[in-house]
Amino acid sequence: MARAGLTAERLTRAAAELADEIGFQNVTVSALARRFGVQPAALYAHVKDIQDLRVRVAALALTELADQAAAALAGRAGKDALTAFANAYRDYAKRHPGRYAACQMELHDETVIVAPARRHAELTRAVLRGYDLPEPAETDAVRMLHGTFHGYVSLETAGGFQRHSRDVDASWSRALDALDLALRNWPSA
Repeated sequence: MARAGLTAERLTRAAAELADEIGFQNVTVSALARRFGVQPAALYAHVKDIQDLRVRVAALALTELADQAAAALAGRAGKDALTAFANAYRDYAKRHPGRYAACQMELHDETVIVAPARRHAELTRAVLRGYDLPEPAETDAVRMLHGTFHGYVSLETAGGFQRHSRDVDASWSRALDALDLALRNWPSA
């Protein structure tokens, strides 16, 4: 049995927690080893390197986010689905900033991350079914939603909205109203 009960799954979960505490880019094999009271070399029996660990955290985060989004979407369509999906996305990003940052990681051919990333994309497209957008408009709308959600959450968590008296939740709600309006009135090519 591995020292300190180490497994790839346990290391991944601990790295995700650490990412939420200190930031995804600050997670190192050394920092994770300190958390378990072992030498960094002990971790390499379970993960190849820091890139492998980060990919595992990204896969975990994308799975968690997709699970939350799927639960929020159940039985909803149209603006209801859009709002539920957007709120699940925003809530996850605010509760798990390091994991959320991992979700933004550039994907290459890491097979461990492909399925959760694909599931998240499919959920986004499920939201858009209520708007009946043909391709390539649907792909454009997916990108618009991701850009809007990510931009808002990034600015909000960085404190970018603190200098104004307007409530950030009220602005979020209006942004979702505007997205719904845009999706219902998508311009033709």
